[in-house]
This record gives sequence, structure tokens and C-alpha cells, in this order.
Amino acid sequence: MLVSWLHVAALIVYLGSLLALWIVHLPALAKIADAREQARLLAQKLRLYNPLQTATLGVLVLSGAFRLTELKAAYRDQFAKALGAILAVKLTLAFFLIILGVHQTMGVGLPFVRRYDAGEAVSAEDVAAVKRRLRLTMPALLVLALLTAYMGLKMRGF
Repeated sequence: MLVSWLHVAALIVYLGSLLALWIVHLPALAKIADAREQARLLAQKLRLYNPLQTATLGVLVLSGAFRLTELKAAYRDQFAKALGAILAVKLTLAFFLIILGVHQTMGVGLPFVRRYDAGEAVSAEDVAAVKRRLRLTMPALLVLALLTAYMGLKMRGF
């Protein structure tokens, strides 16, 4: 029971952080004219968002594995027959969600934060490129997360 609540809480935190970055923080940067200030605020938000997103994805994977073990015990010999196809789709969606999510944090966000923290010059074009790459991945991450959650509900009979 606790693992189920942990799973749901991690999903809510993940979706909330994704939406906050996409709908609140990135548009707010557009209202700031100074490129250095934009870079400072973007680095500040990504310092929080990157580990939060990666950690919640990790919690979702681990708690999902524990929940899957419970389902296997409940279904016993009928597990593959009853839930095999749904599980295959869910795991495929989760795979792409994790790959894209880690790309966003480790491939886009982290290099920018490291450059900023190292004191390297960050131009307005650099900030715009990071914002654009983040915005491009947000809809796909949101769709993948919602479809994966839907498949999880479907496995539970909802």
C-alpha cells in the first residue's frame, strides 16, 4: 500500500515539475531582457529541476517494479496471459520516457548549468537554444508520462 502511494506521489511531483518548468518558468524568462539575468535564472531553475526529475523517474521505476511484483503474485500463472500485452506497452512507453527525460536533464540542462557555474560566457543565443530544446521535449515527455500512467491504471483494472 505504501509503495502505491509513493508511486502516485512521485508521478504527481514529476508531472508538476514538468508543467512548472514548461508553463511557468520558461515563459517567465521571455519577460527578462538581460541575457545574463536569463542565464542566471535558467541555471537556478535547472539546478532544482534536473535532480528532481531524475530522482522522481527513479522512484517511479523502483516503486513500479515493486507494484509489478504484487500483481504477479496476485495473478500467478495467469499474469502473462492477463497483463502481458499491457505490460509490454507500458514498459516500452516507460523506456522512451526515461530516455527522453534523462536526455533533457543530462543532455540539455546539466551541460548548461555546468557552463554557467564554471563562469563561461553564456550568450543570449545559448539561453535561447536551451529553452528551445527544453520546450521541444516537454510535450513528448508529458504525453509519454500520461500514456504510461494510463497503462498502469489499465493494468490495475481501472
